Amino acid sequence: MILNAAVEALVAHGYGGASTVVIQERAGVSRGRLLHYFPSRDALLVAAAEHLVTKRIGEMEAGFDADSDRPVAGGQRIDEAVDALWKTFRQPYFWAAMELWVAARTNIALRAELVLAERRLGRAIEQVVATMFGPVHSGHAGFAGLWELLFTSMRGVALTYAIDERDPDADPHVALWRQWAKATLLSTQDNSQG
Repeated sequence: MILNAAVEALVAHGYGGASTVVIQERAGVSRGRLLHYFPSRDALLVAAAEHLVTKRIGEMEAGFDADSDRPVAGGQRIDEAVDALWKTFRQPYFWAAMELWVAARTNIALRAELVLAERRLGRAIEQVVATMFGPVHSGHAGFAGLWELLFTSMRGVALTYAIDERDPDADPHVALWRQWAKATLLSTQDNSQG
C-alpha cells in the first residue's frame, strides 16, 4: 500500500512533491506506520520504485516463460521481445525511476541508495530480457551488446515523451530497433559462442 502510494506520488508530483505527507495520505496510513516501515523519505521512494520494477519484471518473465521454447519464425520472437521491452518504458515505474535519477544527481544520500537498488535490478532485468528473447537468441554472441544498446536507446527515446506527447506505438525507432535486433540475432554467426 505504502510502496504503491509512493510510486503514484512520484509519477503525479515528481520527486519534490512526493513528500511523506502526500504518500501517507495516498496510502491511507498513519504517520507512525509510515515511519515504522520507512524512516527515510529517500529510502521509501527507492524501495517503492524497486518494488514496482520487481513486480513488473515478474509479470514480463511469466508472460514470456510460457512460450520460450516455441519455434522462432522469421524473427517474430525478436519483434515481440522488442515491442515488449519498449512497452516497459511507458510504465509508471519508468517515470518514477527517472524522477529519482534526476534528484540523485544532486542528492548524494539518495544516489547512494539508488545505486545499490539499480545494481540489484540490473541483474534481474538482464535475466528477464534474455527470457523475452528466448534461449536461441539470448545465446547469440552478439546478444549482450544488443540488449544493452536497445535498453539505453529506448530509455533515451522514452525521455523525450516527457515533453512531446505522441503515440509510442508509432515511434519510428520501433522499426529501427526491430531491424537492428534481427540483423544482429539472425546473423549466421555461431550462436553457441559467448
